[in-house]
Amino acid sequence: MKYLERVEVDNDILTLATKYIEEKVVGQTSFDDCIHIATATIHKADILASWNFKHIVNIYRIRGYNSINLRMNYPSLEIRSPKEITEYED
Repeated sequence: MKYLERVEVDNDILTLATKYIEEKVVGQTSFDDCIHIATATIHKADILASWNFKHIVNIYRIRGYNSINLRMNYPSLEIRSPKEITEYED
């Protein structure tokens, strides 16, 4: 079953996204990516899939995002490339 939920960007999301920038997980030019990650975190997404290996699917950045998430009492976020979560038939 596929499930789709529409969410709005609110102050909690903007605060968390800003914290990622302030703690230099990524630079200010990646603020939109930070909003994406903060939205998935706050809304407790099972997994965030992205092809953005520079700013999102990067082990050092993932550790940075999740370190902040945990310090701010949010759950850690599972971040993967689509290739890691796609099933292929043999």
